[in-house]
Amino acid sequence: MRWSGWWFSLLLAAPLLAQDDAANSSDHSWFKNIFSTSGEYVVEETYVGEASVKRAGKSIEDYDESDTILQLILTPRIKLGVLRLGLQWERFSFGLPAKAPLPNTLQSGALVLGLDTQLSDSILVRLEAQPGFYGTTDFTSDNFSVPFLVGGTYIYSPNLQYIVGVSVDVERKYPIIPAVGIRWKFARQWVANVVLPTPRVEYEATKNLTLYAGGLFKETNFRVSNDFGNRHGGHPQLNGAVLTYSEVRTGTGADWKLSSSLTVTGEVGYQPYRSFDFYRADMRYHENGSALYGTISVHGSF
Repeated sequence: MRWSGWWFSLLLAAPLLAQDDAANSSDHSWFKNIFSTSGEYVVEETYVGEASVKRAGKSIEDYDESDTILQLILTPRIKLGVLRLGLQWERFSFGLPAKAPLPNTLQSGALVLGLDTQLSDSILVRLEAQPGFYGTTDFTSDNFSVPFLVGGTYIYSPNLQYIVGVSVDVERKYPIIPAVGIRWKFARQWVANVVLPTPRVEYEATKNLTLYAGGLFKETNFRVSNDFGNRHGGHPQLNGAVLTYSEVRTGTGADWKLSSSLTVTGEVGYQPYRSFDFYRADMRYHENGSALYGTISVHGSF
C-alpha cells in the first residue's frame, strides 16, 4: 500500500477544497466534473544493488531489486470536498536464485477511492481505500484485499502544519501503522517534513529546484500462490501464505520542476534494512548485507 505523501497532496488540495460552493451548482454535474477535472500522476523506478538476507544461519546472497510504481488519480470536486478516483500499480522484482524460499516478484494493482474534505478553515481530512490485488505473478480472488487510510492535517499557519494519520491492513503483521509529525518551514528556503513514512529536510535552491535528504519506510502485504512453498524449496507451510515485505531507504535527492504539471525527481542513497516475513508461518528473512540504490521519478498534477 502506497501512502507516503498523502498529507502533502492533501495540503495541495486545500485551495480546491476552499473554492466557493457555487462550483457545485446544477450547471456543473458530477459527470461533467469527472471529465474536466484535475488530477495527479506518478511514474517511478528504483534500482537497488546486490544485497543479501538470512534466516537461522542460512543466507540468500547477491540479489538486486527493481521497484516500479505507476499511479494516476483524478480529483473532481463535489459538495463534500474532493474525490480521489484512480489506479495504482507497484511491482518489486528481485534477482533471487531459482528455488529460493522467497518470491522473485511481488506486485499490487489497486483502485484508489478516496475523499478529501475540510472540517474547518484549519483542518483537512482524507479518507482513502485501495481495494485491489496484492500478490506475486497472478491476480486472483485469494490475494484481494482492501487496505485503507485515514489522515488529517491541522494548518496552524502557512509555515507550520501538524499531521496525523493511520494506515490499516488487516492482513499485515502489524495491521495498524500510525503516522505523526509536522511540516515546518523554519527559514526562507528550508522546510522540515518530519512525518513518517517519508521524513526529510528540504532546501529550495531555486524557484524550480528543491534539494532534500531523508528516508523512506515501506511496508506492504502480499499473498503468495497456493503452490508457492512446494515449488520453492519444499516448504508446504508457505503455500498461500501471507508475506509482509518491509524496507528502509535513506538518501538525498533533487526535485526539478520543469513546468506546472511536470516534476522530475532523482535520488540516490543506501538501503540499510529489508525483511521478508511470512509471519503466520514463522519464517522471516532479514537484512544481511545492504546496498546502494537510485530512484528516478516523473510526477505532477494537472
